[in-house]
Amino acid sequence: MSCTRISCIFLLALIVTALCSSTYCQTPHSSFTIHVGKTGLFSAAGHNHVVVAPIAHGSIDAKGMAVEITVVTAQMKVTDSDVSEKDRAEIESTMLGAKVLDAARFPEIHFNSSRVEQTSPGHFRVMGTLVLHGVSNELVFEVTGDTMHYQGKTKLKQTAFGIKPVTVGGGTIKVKDEVEIDFDVYPADLNGSKR
Repeated sequence: MSCTRISCIFLLALIVTALCSSTYCQTPHSSFTIHVGKTGLFSAAGHNHVVVAPIAHGSIDAKGMAVEITVVTAQMKVTDSDVSEKDRAEIESTMLGAKVLDAARFPEIHFNSSRVEQTSPGHFRVMGTLVLHGVSNELVFEVTGDTMHYQGKTKLKQTAFGIKPVTVGGGTIKVKDEVEIDFDVYPADLNGSKR
């Protein structure tokens, strides 16, 4: 449950990096949504989770096709509508705690592009390094759009970043290792200041 949220934050940071078109960017209205699934014998009794992670700051070199994004781990929010406020707070606490994202030890998630290439009009491939939970991994993902709106979808495995997916009920319900991230980025939302 918490692991999925961490992966979502990571993916959101990558997407924002690929989509921003100003020199310095934030995404107050653009959305990055992380979908965390469940598996296991009694998974029907568990909940899928939705996590939103705002971008704290970033920079884009449009001419040099380079992106840098930072997410503050503690700002990630669980937005599940099918659980009580108390359960949502508990899920979020687990996600940010030592067993998953460990926000106290790893307060930020970083993405730095090594290459951004336009593959065809309105289509881009972004390559770079994601630092999540103290682990660096190379990522490649696709983005579509134009200077007004960018969107995409990508997946990430929590275990690739040293995060063990949460299990409950002796493993009868567990968070899936792979999380999916959807993003919609509107460059007009970007205001050029740090949060």
